[in-house]
Parts: sequence; structure tokens; C-alpha cells
Amino acid sequence: MRDWLRAWRKPKSLGERGEAFACRYLKKKAYTIIAWQDRSRLGEIDIIAVQERTIVFVEVKTRTADEKGAPDEAVDRDKQERLTRAALGYMRKHDLLGSCQARFDVISIVWPKGAKTPEVRHFENAFEPTGQFQMFS
Repeated sequence: MRDWLRAWRKPKSLGERGEAFACRYLKKKAYTIIAWQDRSRLGEIDIIAVQERTIVFVEVKTRTADEKGAPDEAVDRDKQERLTRAALGYMRKHDLLGSCQARFDVISIVWPKGAKTPEVRHFENAFEPTGQFQMFS
């Protein structure tokens, strides 16, 4: 890439780099990515993918180190409720309720500064829908 073009591009944040890496990782595992950084008034879903006949809502957590805990530990009950609400909204909007299975995955990425590739941990079916939204799975 030319230097002048590189200067115009905004460098990706660590989180964006982690999400892009997670998309490539999922594609290699035969997932089909249908949305990335899906935002609505109900919240943001990092990645929405399909594996076989299951829609998968993926939360990606990226850190440079796990000294203060693994990245996936940040997906607490509160975050799970927000993700559940956003996923339910997505499924309603696209008329998917009752027609397909859904699950929540968490991808934990530790990407030390200067490293070319990160350490990835993928938690399939990481949590069940929470709170008042338990009925949608």
C-alpha cells in the first residue's frame, strides 16, 4: 500500500482488530458471517454468523494481556442481558423467531503488543439467554 494512502486510513482499534481476526477465525471453521458490528437501538452485536442451521451471536473481547483476568470474564450477567436483548431484536426484525435455533458464543482474544497473531479461545454456547428473554432460544 502506498504511504500516502496508509496515512489516510485510520488505524484500527484493538477491539476492531480482534473482531476482524475473529471473523477470519470463524470463516476457517465453516461459519458464514452475516453481519459485523450490527448496531440497533437495542445494542451492538459484534458478529452474527450461521453454523449449519443455527444463528450464532458472537461477543468478541480483546485484550493485550490477561493480567487482570481473561477477556471473556468481561461478559458478565449485565452484558449477557444486553446481548440477549439485541439478539432478540435482530431475530424479530428478520422474522427468525421460531424458525431457527440461536446461541451465544464468546471469543476471547489476547493479542500482546507487537505479536503478529493472538491467542484465541472460542466458547461455543457460552451462556443461555438471560432475564425476561429466556424464551427465545
